Amino acid sequence: MYHPVPSAMAGSSCEGPSMNVERAGRGAGSGWSSMTGALLSSARPYRRALLGPDMLAALTLLAIAIPEQLATAHLAGMPLVTGYYAFVAGSVAFALLGSNPRMSVGADSTIAPIFAVGIGHLAGLGTPDYMALVGILAVEVGVIVAVVGVLRLGWIAEFLSIPIITGFLGGISIIIVVHQLPDLFGLPGTSGSTVHRMSDFFAHLGHANGWTIGLGIGVLALVVLAEKLNKRIPGALVGLIGSTIMIAALGLHTHGVVVLGNVAHGAPHFGLRLASWSSVRSVFPNAAIVSLVVISQSAATTRAFSGNGDGNVDRDFLGVGAGSILAGLIGSFPVDASPPRTGAVTAAGGRTQITGLMAAVVIVVLLPAGGLLHDVPLTALAAVLIYVAGRIFRARDLLAIFRFDWWEFFLAIVTLLAVPLVGVEQGIGVAVGLAVLDRTRLGARPKAHVMMRIPGTTSWEPVEHAEVATEVPGVVVVLFAAPLYFVNADHFRSQIDRALQSATSPPSLLVLDVVGMHDIDFTGNRAMGDVLDDMDRRHVTMAIARAGEHLRENLTRGGQLGRIGPDRFFPTVDAAVRALGNAGEI
Repeated sequence: MYHPVPSAMAGSSCEGPSMNVERAGRGAGSGWSSMTGALLSSARPYRRALLGPDMLAALTLLAIAIPEQLATAHLAGMPLVTGYYAFVAGSVAFALLGSNPRMSVGADSTIAPIFAVGIGHLAGLGTPDYMALVGILAVEVGVIVAVVGVLRLGWIAEFLSIPIITGFLGGISIIIVVHQLPDLFGLPGTSGSTVHRMSDFFAHLGHANGWTIGLGIGVLALVVLAEKLNKRIPGALVGLIGSTIMIAALGLHTHGVVVLGNVAHGAPHFGLRLASWSSVRSVFPNAAIVSLVVISQSAATTRAFSGNGDGNVDRDFLGVGAGSILAGLIGSFPVDASPPRTGAVTAAGGRTQITGLMAAVVIVVLLPAGGLLHDVPLTALAAVLIYVAGRIFRARDLLAIFRFDWWEFFLAIVTLLAVPLVGVEQGIGVAVGLAVLDRTRLGARPKAHVMMRIPGTTSWEPVEHAEVATEVPGVVVVLFAAPLYFVNADHFRSQIDRALQSATSPPSLLVLDVVGMHDIDFTGNRAMGDVLDDMDRRHVTMAIARAGEHLRENLTRGGQLGRIGPDRFFPTVDAAVRALGNAGEI
């Protein structure tokens, strides 16, 4: 279950590798060696004093995971026992290869509807072919996430901005609710698009089962109340156990309340069915989307719960990826880091990944008792998932985005609606495309600020920001705080011309403050040459202030540094004006 963490989601990139000559010779193998060199690193050295806190945290983790993993498997359209397989696979693999000592990895309701919808278009939900394709997808997701960790490519998650993530999660929450409404009301399930599911639900609403609705709403109310009273109260587990007892005690299955029935709980079968290039290609687009979400959520979780610096994003990608690979090979589905479970482990005092291993061992021991799940009502699982959907839907974040910028709010709403109505891949693709287009638009039209000197100081400020400013006759200072490249080259020329035209006295010196112009491409270099040509025609001297070394190198390669003159590069605007302007007016 995903809960964005502002400090983490503002950027989930990983530090890039240091590309010096010595390391370049070693290649990716060095990164792999450094990541896998310490198995169970979060538990080294393990002291007896840590056992008590880890055991308590493991019990807390189990109270959350037992109902949650069951409900997530139901949401994923997979056999219920595979939710526990996913938890065991994720916990064991991450304990061995991950770095964050408290992160919990397993089945997650954020990604479950994504691949359920995607793979559901290739095979019938819950069929053997569907389960086989989900296993292949889990392995693909694991490989992608692990490779991202080894190659330190986590920066790709930055294509999901906070507004897009907020809208995406809102769309996922709608999908979860729509998929669970039939179970909550005791109606037969349906398939197809979100619109078709809703239409079918309302068409059959008159046949809803009152006992089912009452039981489901009761479980939902219990979970919400437990959350309000004390977050450590396992409301979902209590609700599942209580509703199961009511089914048996009152014989509610005879009143039309649908229960899980027989739950397979045998040992998992190792390997992949239907493994072929055709099936690998068919599930890859969905695997790419799921991987992007896993990368974003795992990075956010690592950074939110590693206050002492005891988490490494790249190592954690490797651990989460290995968990998905193992889960797929034992017949389960992709895993993800869980912020809520990780937060619960942290609050309970968990110190190392021994917590996750203990919980995994208990799950394995309890698997033979899967028959006890026979009378768990589907409406109770639906209630738990609807509660999860409510937590995923970030209404406050949407309101904050609306107050900050209408365009970013529009991106969030487009994503929120497109994900359930058009499709997960298409929805997030449209949102990312619009976001990149918006950034490109802004990059193509950066504002050039005309600057004036603050009296009695050596500071120069944009005219619109300075309360009191002094114009130096004959001097025009322009701040162009953006890289100069093909998108904004024409805009750059027009902004310089506008600044010169608006000068109150004939200009003799143009100082270009390039503190934000850290890069210039070939087209931008040509634009700079055009400006120099224009300065020659106007008989205006041009100087550059606050140029970085990289910009100097670009101008040198483009032949513009020689035209400007090395002696016309200055560390500050004031230094340039004092050296080349009318000293008597300064």
